[in-house]
Parts: sequence; structure tokens; C-alpha cells
Amino acid sequence: MTVKKVLTIAGSDSGGGAGIQADLKTITALGGFGMSVVTALTAQNTLGVHGIHEVPVDFIEKQFDSVAADIGVDAAKTGMLSSSEIMRTVAGKIEECGIEKLVVDPVMVAKGGAMLIRQEAKKTLATVLLPLAFVITPNVPEAEELTGIKITTVEDMKKAAKAINWMGAKNVFLKGGHMAGDALDVLYDGRDFHEFTSKRIDTKNTHGTGCTTSAAIATGLAQGMDVFEAVKRAKDYITMAIKFSFCIGGGHGPTNHMAYMLRECERYGCIRDLKTAVQVLKSERCGNIIPEIQSNFVYALPYAREAGEVAAVPGRIIRVGENAETLHDPEFGASSHVAGIVLTVMQYDETFRSAMDIRFSEDIIRICGELGYDVDCFSRSDEPGEIKKKEGFSLEWGTNFVLSRRHTIPDAIFDRGDVGKEPVVRILGQTPALVADKVLNISRKLQSL
Repeated sequence: MTVKKVLTIAGSDSGGGAGIQADLKTITALGGFGMSVVTALTAQNTLGVHGIHEVPVDFIEKQFDSVAADIGVDAAKTGMLSSSEIMRTVAGKIEECGIEKLVVDPVMVAKGGAMLIRQEAKKTLATVLLPLAFVITPNVPEAEELTGIKITTVEDMKKAAKAINWMGAKNVFLKGGHMAGDALDVLYDGRDFHEFTSKRIDTKNTHGTGCTTSAAIATGLAQGMDVFEAVKRAKDYITMAIKFSFCIGGGHGPTNHMAYMLRECERYGCIRDLKTAVQVLKSERCGNIIPEIQSNFVYALPYAREAGEVAAVPGRIIRVGENAETLHDPEFGASSHVAGIVLTVMQYDETFRSAMDIRFSEDIIRICGELGYDVDCFSRSDEPGEIKKKEGFSLEWGTNFVLSRRHTIPDAIFDRGDVGKEPVVRILGQTPALVADKVLNISRKLQSL
């Protein structure tokens, strides 16, 4: 196995949440091999920076030479470079080593407000280091400092990104975390703009997000991703790290650099649990609950946001005589409609990650009541015309219609169909085992009629 080597050129954070500590955790979590050139030592914790000790430039060079001569560098990123002398030294070494995949994080101010760059170094950053950047990752205050443009809107972000590109950076990833509303970031590749939006997470534990994001991008570039792919994964990675951040210390706590990797590890368990539940269904004569359009059974990864993060049965679950059968084992991305339902449910309760659609009949609705299941419904006649015109949006609309007026997630949501639309019941649950149990209870009662 060939591992890609990523070099972080940055300051050390004694608190472990930012700087080279955050970078090395990120690089490792994303499958790279991390190396470091330490440019400064900081005495800091979640409350702020209490001291900075710059590393002499001759020792910075010695670190650089040691790594480059023996190990090699597939991609690199810069972080805290506090003086013009350090910046010029680093820039010279980057050119000397021929490092083309360079991510520049223009670190200026710590989360607690401490300045991490001297005033005289700001011009050097713009004129010496920025032109070497394959990607630069400023936040809004940093972009304002670099361009002199006041940023309050997305259009302002795009204007600033263009200006930074004109200054020499090939790609500009401008992070909008300091702005109100959803967390919207803008990537400008010199020709096109790409927007990345995620729901804002209400937490103060965001120490090291800039370091982490830039290290994630550098790792993706080292692994052969293009800029869009590297930025997209980095956005997913930092969003997950913030979502599962640590409440450590009395100030701005650190993000969780392992969250993304641990979530990826869930993939095997997700497939395994869904496959087991499908086998339980196939072991009983439950073909009586399969609708004409056939069924699907899904299980989403924790905090899934798209169909590719939802495991399902390719080719659906079909009825063969009195049995339910499948042609393939579960895999991710094999459903759109039922996946859309469970993704909608997870917006209300992230623990409800599984769902299956079954046949509708008045007997089945009555049986659900007899079993003590909480059942709710929607009418397709209430569906807005613009939703009806969009393929695959009806079920998500109906699910949202039901859940928006409730405080709990029901066991089942049904509709009685419409012109060209078969009526269907959706069984919901936290796990595939719970969904399968509900489905089999319905099937057994139905057989006894």
C-alpha cells in the first residue's frame, strides 16, 4: 500500500486543538502520512494564546531539508507563519522542493483573538506566499484583510475570491463561517464558482477549524483528488468534526478529528445489520406485505445527508409466491425514494435511520392500530403542484408534511395514493431489526385474517 505524504508547515498548539496537532490528526484520519515543519511554539489552551516562541529560520530550513530529502512530499499546507523572515524562508523551500500542491491557510488571528502574524508580514503573505498557493483557504476576516473588501453577502465573498485569485492563488476556498445563516463556503477555481452549504451547528467548540479544513484539502490533493473533490470531502470532514466536537476546557473547545473516520467505519455495520434484517424477512412468508411497486428497505449512516449514505436493496424486495425475495445484497446508494423518506425523518430525529415501504390496505392500517403502532398519514391531494412535477419529491414532501405537525416519530406513515400513484405504507424505526419486527408482526396478523 502506497501512502501519500502530507507536510504541514505551521505552529504548534500546546492545547492540541489547532496548528500542527490538528493537522496531523486530520491527515492521519483521512488516510495520509503526516509530517511537520514547526514554525513556532505557542503556549495556548481553549481560553487563548498565552505566549509565542518563534523557531529560528535556520532550524525551520533544517526540518524542511530532513523531511524532503528522505521522505518526500506529495502535498503541503502552511499555517502559522508569524514573520516575513519565516514566510520568505518557507516560500524559498517550497520552490526549491518543487511542491506544486500547496494549500495556504493565511492564519492571522487565533480563535480567542490573539494576533498570530506580525503587521509587517501581511504584505509578505500577499506578495510572496500567496502566489505559490494551489489553494488558499481564508475565512471572511482574512479575506477582508487581504483584499480590503468588506464582506457581508455571498456576492461580496465571490468578489473577494476573484480578487485573491488575481493576486496569484490558483484556487480560492473562502469560508463563510463568520457570516450569519447556514455555513456557506465559496470555491473559485479561476473560472467558476462552487458553493458548499451545510446547516450551522450551534456550538462554541470550533477551535482549529481552519487548520483542520486546510489539512483535509491538502490530504485530498495528495491522494489525487481534484480541487472540487478535495474541498467537498474537507467540508464534509470539518462539518462532522464540529458536529461531534469536544467540550474540553473553559473556552473554545476542539473539534473531533476522529468523527469522520469513525462514521466511515459504520458502513460495514450498516450493511451487516440491514442484510440480517432482510434475511429475517425472507425467512418468513411475508410476501403479503409487498406492494405492486415492490419494496425497499433502507438503513442510513449516522447523520446521513444524501442517498449515497443510505444502504438499501438493489433491485428492491420482490414477491415470489408468498415469499419476499431479493436479487442482491444491500449496498449504499441503491435507493432514492425510500432513502429520501428516511433522510427526511432524520431531520426531525437522527436516531430514526431505517425505513421500509409495504403494501397499503385498510386491513393493514387497522392491524397497525391493533398492534398499538402510532400511525399517521397525508393526502396526495394536498401536495403542491410544483412538488408533483418533480420526480421523487412527493414522498419526502408527504413525510415532512406529517412530521412538521408532530413532536414524535410515528411507527408508520401512509397515503391512499393518487392518479398513477399506488398507496403505500412506510414503516419507520431506529434500526432495521426494529423495522423488520414491525413488518413481520403486520404480516402475521394479516395471514390470520
